[in-house]
Amino acid sequence: MPDPLNLVFGALADPSRRQVIGYLSERGTATATELTGELPMTRQAVAKHLSTLADAGLVESERRGRETRYRLTQAGADWDDRLDALRRHLARRKA
Repeated sequence: MPDPLNLVFGALADPSRRQVIGYLSERGTATATELTGELPMTRQAVAKHLSTLADAGLVESERRGRETRYRLTQAGADWDDRLDALRRHLARRKA
């Protein structure tokens, strides 16, 4: 069984997945189709990224009728906050 921490860092290593996390952080929930409309990637790519993020425990899905809505788990929200703090810190150091 893979190490959970490796799954999280592997998922967060990809900039596209970080975009998905950022979008979900701002919007709360979204379908893969909604994400495709907002992000510069195909629906197939979005679905693959969501699957990777779900495997890492960062997002979860809920079926509502015909739609599957995705949202950050608490762990995903915590990582989003941590990444924002790191970005701010690095920006201050660069300035």
